[in-house]
Amino acid sequence: MAKVLLINGSPHIKGCTATALDEMIKVFENEGIETELINIGNKAIRGCIACGTCENKGKCVFDDEVNEAASLFEKADGLVIGSPVYYGSPNGTLLSFLDRLFYSTPFPKHMKVGAAVVSCRRGGNTASFDVLNKYFTITSMPVASSTYWNQVHGFTADDVKKDLEGLQTMRNLARNMSFMIKTISDGAEKYGAPENEHSFFTSFHDGK
Repeated sequence: MAKVLLINGSPHIKGCTATALDEMIKVFENEGIETELINIGNKAIRGCIACGTCENKGKCVFDDEVNEAASLFEKADGLVIGSPVYYGSPNGTLLSFLDRLFYSTPFPKHMKVGAAVVSCRRGGNTASFDVLNKYFTITSMPVASSTYWNQVHGFTADDVKKDLEGLQTMRNLARNMSFMIKTISDGAEKYGAPENEHSFFTSFHDGK
């Protein structure tokens, strides 16, 4: 069975972001997609220190929620990242988590489907949305879209439940993501996965 890992970057496990993700989970279940939700927004997660230990160990030197999530991510066919908006950007704890999760894990993310979800009271949503999508596009993860930018509005979970267009966007996003996961699986079986080159790493060490 296909599986989607959902990461809630909000410190409020039943808040606005969780309400949006819950709307997606209902659709995934109807589509026959297994889900697992983890909450990391209230954890003490430090940022990457560029020590390079993960290159040899295959995991982050800080053995915390990042390494726990890595095995779930490896087995998942899709990843949903949800975050509240803080000063026009995703939650800092979530960004530290994602930097380390994506950088320290040696397994390929190629063709795992990604989707970003943001919640805000008013502004900063599209800026945060852009930040989260960059994790997918640098690792060959196809990005799922919806009928609007993947966002909900509200100051409380009850507010989000009144955002009917936002919840509709979440449902359409989950349907599109489910279809992509199933289609990619069928296509890989029929045609094989696309080639993913890694021969060049341009740093201009010769100074030219």
